[in-house]
Amino acid sequence: MGLLETIGEPSDLRRLSLAQLQDLAEEIRSFLVANVARTGGHLGPNLGVVELTLGIHRVFDSPTDSIVFDTGHQSYVHKLVTGRQDFSTLRQQGGLAGYPERAESVHDIVESSHASSSLSWAEGISRARKIAGEGDRYVVAVVGDGALTGGMAWEAVNNIAADPHRRVVIVVNDNGRSYAPTIGGLAEQLAGLRQRTLDKVRTHPVYEDTLAWWKDRLQQGGAVSRFTYKSLHATKKGIKDWWAPQGLFEDLGMKYIGPIDGHNLAAVEEALQQARNYEGPVIVHTLTEKGRGYPPALADMADQMHSVGVIDPETGEPVQRPGAQSWTSVFGEEIADIADERADIVAVTGAMLIPVGLSTMAERHPDRVIDVGIAEQHAMTSAAGMAFGGLHPVVALYATFLNRAYDQLLMDVALHRAGVTVVLDRAGVTGPDGPSHHGMWDLALLQSVPGLSLAAPRDATRLREELREAVAVNDAPTVVRFSKGSVGQELEAIERLDDGVDVLARHGSGDRDVLIVAVGSMASLSLDVAERLEAQGVSSTVVDPRWVLPVARSIIGLAARHRIVVCIEDGVKAGGVGSRIRQEMRAAGVDTALNEVGLPVEFLKHGSRNQVLERVGLTANQIAQDTLAQVLGTKVPFARPLPGQDLPTGQIPRL
Repeated sequence: MGLLETIGEPSDLRRLSLAQLQDLAEEIRSFLVANVARTGGHLGPNLGVVELTLGIHRVFDSPTDSIVFDTGHQSYVHKLVTGRQDFSTLRQQGGLAGYPERAESVHDIVESSHASSSLSWAEGISRARKIAGEGDRYVVAVVGDGALTGGMAWEAVNNIAADPHRRVVIVVNDNGRSYAPTIGGLAEQLAGLRQRTLDKVRTHPVYEDTLAWWKDRLQQGGAVSRFTYKSLHATKKGIKDWWAPQGLFEDLGMKYIGPIDGHNLAAVEEALQQARNYEGPVIVHTLTEKGRGYPPALADMADQMHSVGVIDPETGEPVQRPGAQSWTSVFGEEIADIADERADIVAVTGAMLIPVGLSTMAERHPDRVIDVGIAEQHAMTSAAGMAFGGLHPVVALYATFLNRAYDQLLMDVALHRAGVTVVLDRAGVTGPDGPSHHGMWDLALLQSVPGLSLAAPRDATRLREELREAVAVNDAPTVVRFSKGSVGQELEAIERLDDGVDVLARHGSGDRDVLIVAVGSMASLSLDVAERLEAQGVSSTVVDPRWVLPVARSIIGLAARHRIVVCIEDGVKAGGVGSRIRQEMRAAGVDTALNEVGLPVEFLKHGSRNQVLERVGLTANQIAQDTLAQVLGTKVPFARPLPGQDLPTGQIPRL
């Protein structure tokens, strides 16, 4: 039996010797490589936090003390020492989640998996504890140096630092990276700090009590005493800044310990114990190595194997090479080509240069690709400023992270009619990463932005085409969104209407029963639905709007000539594209029934993309069955009766 098998809960770690802990750390790394290689997942980040996680669970008492992981992709070790050692179905439907999940364990708290939020959680939890009279319980927030590039983290620090009695320990997991190396002034600050020997003294309660006593005595005295205090304080600060520089951390009024070797178990535990003994807000700065102990990860210069699919554990190479081209790579090639042609094109990303496909453009035009860190709000408003300055910014984000920049898109970009293009990768259902990473909210969110145009390409050719159309607009925001994974086959139109709508198929003759509006990657599914309906004697027209906002007038005209409209989209159907088309139809006096087919307003648990879509009924078979029932008049919304038929609701007409 290995040591890991003897760990059922965090308290079991406290009976191990230092030598046993070191053996356990290596055992955990071997476990992670072997298991994540079989299922895929976040490998590099978890290899880097083994000793750090063990130290936290030895010093603090979870769940009495709350442990919060920023983004949560580095929580695998935490799962292992809190009783979850079956990784055989990691990130698979019905299996272990890839992020913390409350349903799995009382030790898990934050599920959102969006960076830079952990310190706000810590501030809120500690404030609640203080109000409830439980101020002796600690909150430990594990935050990467990359996440500290997000402004929300510093809003929280500002509030945490204001209360010297709040028992919050901020563990900075500094590996110099988010996906890629961390950039900006914060990274330079962290790199400039060095190991010091004063931390034990400075965090001891007696030290703080003594300083407070002398401060009160001298400040309550006469002018000479106050002058003496100011002189001594300035001298102390000068010596400390020379011997133990803390930079911005001291300026915020928080105690700082570090930097320490985050892979030295004894040093980690000692620093955390100092922080616990201080009984106030403390920052513990640890230096770690992403991908620690796994040569293929350390050799991966792109992102140290941040996230992997199924791999060969010996070599780190993918077991199956991807066949078809990905949506991301198509975008990456096209935006680089556009940048070759136009000097005003700049690209902006939030710590995801490689994942969103900007590496090719960065190689060709390094001065025109801007990584702002994990700061989507800043990225969007900065883009508005660049547009004012004569550039055309292309802001590339994961669709799920657009949520955080909605206000800036609305008030800074749209209100000022800024020519900014937003490219949303991983739109729709993404699969194994679960509810916080599905890009399912954008289609509904963007309906409310005045003047915005939204494209949803169905294949690689349309992605290239619509991206070029988007960057040609210089007086309003444009958005291009696409799915995760492979692009799939090209779907050529049989006709392009005057306003740019593509007709993909017409089934049946004469007047048609069903107008199917296919949004983006739903085009192939929509064609399948049409063929199934044709087999049942139901005629149809399938169209791809290409630009779902604004709603094309030809869509309204076609709706008037069909008995029912079915809009198929991979976003939430509440307030989505189908809802918008229905509003436009009513405004134009078209009373054709419309069925919005999309995702429910739910947080969809992890699973493969196909599994998730099947769970919510987004399959060709289910949609065809529902549509057939609507045409027959047995399911709402009912299709318009055939000419000459005036049947009671629910009565089955003759086809």
